[in-house]
Amino acid sequence: MQHATPAAPAVRETLERLLASETFGRSERARKLLRYLVEREQAGEADRLKGFSIAMDVFGKDGDFDPSTDAVVRVQAGRLRDLLRQYFANEGIAEPVRIAIPRGGYVPAYELNAIRLPETAELAIQAEAAAAPSAQHGTAENVIPAAALPAPMAAPVPSVARHLRFFWMAIAVVIAMLGVLILRQGSGALLAGGDLAATLETAGLTGSVASSSDSEALPLVYIAVKASGTDASRVASSLRAALSGFDTIDFIGRDAVDTTDPATNATSFIFDILPGPDTGDIMIELQSVATGRVLLSRNLTAADSAPGAVENSIAGVLTSALPASGTIYSYLEQSGIQTALTQCLTLNDKYYLDQNATTHEAAYRCLETLAENDAKSPLVYSELASLHLEAVNDHYAYPPDATIEKAMSFAHRAVQMGPTSPYAHRSYGYINSRLGNADEALRWMRKAYDLNPYDLAMAAAYGYALIFAGRYAEGTPILAQAVDASSGHPTWWDFGLFAGELMLGDTNKAAIASYALRTTTSKSHYLAARLIGARITGQDKQARKLLDELTAKFPKFAANPRATFTDRKYPPDLTERLVGALSAAGLGSAG
Repeated sequence: MQHATPAAPAVRETLERLLASETFGRSERARKLLRYLVEREQAGEADRLKGFSIAMDVFGKDGDFDPSTDAVVRVQAGRLRDLLRQYFANEGIAEPVRIAIPRGGYVPAYELNAIRLPETAELAIQAEAAAAPSAQHGTAENVIPAAALPAPMAAPVPSVARHLRFFWMAIAVVIAMLGVLILRQGSGALLAGGDLAATLETAGLTGSVASSSDSEALPLVYIAVKASGTDASRVASSLRAALSGFDTIDFIGRDAVDTTDPATNATSFIFDILPGPDTGDIMIELQSVATGRVLLSRNLTAADSAPGAVENSIAGVLTSALPASGTIYSYLEQSGIQTALTQCLTLNDKYYLDQNATTHEAAYRCLETLAENDAKSPLVYSELASLHLEAVNDHYAYPPDATIEKAMSFAHRAVQMGPTSPYAHRSYGYINSRLGNADEALRWMRKAYDLNPYDLAMAAAYGYALIFAGRYAEGTPILAQAVDASSGHPTWWDFGLFAGELMLGDTNKAAIASYALRTTTSKSHYLAARLIGARITGQDKQARKLLDELTAKFPKFAANPRATFTDRKYPPDLTERLVGALSAAGLGSAG
């Protein structure tokens, strides 16, 4: 990201597009809060943006509001931060201005977007703009020479005409990529009068997944070191070590990029290690090889790249870029250049972000089709194992007759095919946890974490396993750090954090974690956590609503929650704490 401050009109334009987006379409509270924060800051009233004022102005609280017992502002601000990250990673990936709410306060921050066109295209646009007389000023004196223009994206916010040029160039790139992918299928289907939809299906671009030679291809990732010095070498070494541990990409351990195959380049990416803006800084940029677009840009200060900190810095960068929820997979999906495997992994990630029967079946059927076509990737079987166990736990209709034994067979095959796969080891640990084999679960989860300590998802799984083995003091900080460092994460992380904080006696943190579960209501234990959280924070009206919803949707659980916790092999002391809290919240005798 650039450090120039965007102009006020550009901030307002971005705000209105953001508020009208699909990402914010279902969250009136988030829209209201964001508009308030930006408008107050733009009006020069940043000093008013305190928790107490926000509670009264935005959420209708009165003068008796106590932020120590009512976490509504902190919780809603956390939700807003997540939605902003989601928007700028997806719908708003090409927005000229990015808006963020930095942690520790409520004052918005604005930055020019680092995502840009290739330098040659950018310079051509600048030259065209420089050559044309200014329509607004109408004199030759107002024409800026091309050589005097600043570097890409450091100029003032692009005009409407420039946005249109960006739009049409992006369309041209996507069309070219689709054309190359269709040709790669090798059939000449279009020239022979074939079906375009069938060709796209073979390429893995539609809801149906068919087998092809490239169906299991993963994004290719390279490194290019363009900075010198000890810090740059340390960053490059850490980055190489980290990239080799991620299952979701193919890391090419050389700096040279193969530019002879444009179809391969469509799904190739490179991490540039560059000198930063200040002395001692190192800039990491993730760039599409095919288009030259910078998809992610992080500046590491000297402190960030120091020996004791560089691993954490790299972990934060790569966790936001490489998993199915990250920047690369979002780019593949939006550009329509997914392979069958990357599409399945994206669907799988969407299930864990919004757990219900529909998202589960979509992900399961996608992976199942690959398995039926004798998939060679351990990722197919590790994720099928976890999804199969989810079907057992939550009694999903698909697949029919799901069993833990079948889930275990998938996990066993994943480990056999990928003896160094963190995902395979994690799925094996997850199933052992469900079987009540706490020691085995911890052993496999620890192995997954050791295989890739740079992936926050593996750290979260290990922390979760520790918590549900009754080792709350060990597991809760690990899971809390993963949650805090991630820009978006599955809901089970929040449930694990709720349980850990509850058992450590920090009811305020437990309540905040439970509130993050509000996007998913298809699980009885999630609703139960939200009910407990509402009671902790004194939200009596919300607690009554959740109690009614829990009783109506899950009568069996409501009648005897202890049975569910026992069946899920919760530690006895956690079961007792949850049962007692539910009873205090009005859930009958709570078992």
